[in-house]
Amino acid sequence: MPTQRMRRVNEALREVLSSRITEDLKDPRIGFVTVTAVDTSPDLRRARVYVSVFGGPEERARTLAGLASAHGLLQRAIASELRLKRTPTLEFVYDDTVERGVRLAQLLDSGDRKADA
Repeated sequence: MPTQRMRRVNEALREVLSSRITEDLKDPRIGFVTVTAVDTSPDLRRARVYVSVFGGPEERARTLAGLASAHGLLQRAIASELRLKRTPTLEFVYDDTVERGVRLAQLLDSGDRKADA
């Protein structure tokens, strides 16, 4: 369970990354991206950035590749905007919770139809 300080750091990183990705990155590989969460290691050396990508598997792969290549620019933005002991190395990970939620809703909906029949 992260401490209150780590929750604040994670949220601050999420806000900076969200704004920088939408405003500063001009890479054509990067599509419509939402930063859903950030999980920073306690020593602030690594940050796993969870992103949701609009589109299919190919769009997702291109976007993750574009984000990985822009990690240096994003780390500089973090260093300039936040006062942290270290600037974490960013790792971008696809967040599939939206897809799982849709799938679960479909399963529940199909179960309701069977119960009504």
